[in-house]
Amino acid sequence: MKKQNVLIFFGGCSSEYSVSLSSASGVLLNLDPNRYNPVTVGITREGKWYYYTGSTEKILEDTWQNAEDCTPAALSPSRGDCCLLLLRETGTERIPIDIAFPVLHGRNGEDGTLQGLLELAGIPLAGCGVLASALCMDKDRAHKLAGLAGIRVPRALVVEAQTPQAVDFAREIGYPLYVKPVRAGSSYGVTKVNTSDELIPALSLALQYDTLVILEENIEGFEVGCAVLGSSDLIVGEVDEIQLSGGFFDFTEKYTLKTSAIHVPARISPEKSAEIKEAAKCIYRALGCSGFARVDLFLTPTGEIVFNEVNTIPGFTAHSRYPGMMKAAGYSFTEILTMILEDAQCSH
Repeated sequence: MKKQNVLIFFGGCSSEYSVSLSSASGVLLNLDPNRYNPVTVGITREGKWYYYTGSTEKILEDTWQNAEDCTPAALSPSRGDCCLLLLRETGTERIPIDIAFPVLHGRNGEDGTLQGLLELAGIPLAGCGVLASALCMDKDRAHKLAGLAGIRVPRALVVEAQTPQAVDFAREIGYPLYVKPVRAGSSYGVTKVNTSDELIPALSLALQYDTLVILEENIEGFEVGCAVLGSSDLIVGEVDEIQLSGGFFDFTEKYTLKTSAIHVPARISPEKSAEIKEAAKCIYRALGCSGFARVDLFLTPTGEIVFNEVNTIPGFTAHSRYPGMMKAAGYSFTEILTMILEDAQCSH
């Protein structure tokens, strides 16, 4: 069987650049070498594209950007070309592409922008398309659609600046509460606000990452997650549970687990686990997701399920939650990637 060329993007013009380096390395190390040939494109923090031929270690160390391993590149937008253009000094070279797999987090990679370019070019896309990517990146609109689908969502308010509205809303719902950029990931710019004195600094921080900020009520209980894979027939991994010793699951905890622990499967009844999986599938479909995504929810002390967010390109390291949940359901990292890529071709 002829190997397929998989265009894998890493890096990105986003605050989550470093997270992408780890995820892309995980994908490259676990891709089935008998079926797929990775065509790797690194995107710098400034947004420059390079065809990369160096080692995975250099990606992990962020030493990948060098003259020896990099060639300026661009994607042909002409539908039917399905190729990466290498912009060499001696002329343009073409590499045919069978599937594109953006392993990018945050803006300009997970928010529908790159997905739009790939769909315009007619290249099969692994993961969510333009609309679902944009909706899931927008916490406010994702919450509204999940609510319409019958899932409870936190009470929230969206503001553009440090307005009196924000102060009044915080007083109404009470402390603690959360202040978040509407369109950012990896908990960048997120603050758990415990007192009124902390509100204005939290709004200032969130506004560094987005022009819109959302204030959300605190949900008692703990966070659970579901790895969902597929477009028509859905596969759901085992539910996981985040155990916190204090605070919230911020950027540091997500990537170091210094004081947190993740339990897979979650320490809940099989009946509640099945209910959470159904809620995750409902949200996945309501937001128009395809390919794969991780649906994050809260489970309250009374057993109520509350929507948190959807990550359309979740972490893909060997220790990330998505592969962990699928592993608990019986799928290896390599099998997960193969199923994602197969789904991309079948759905195209």
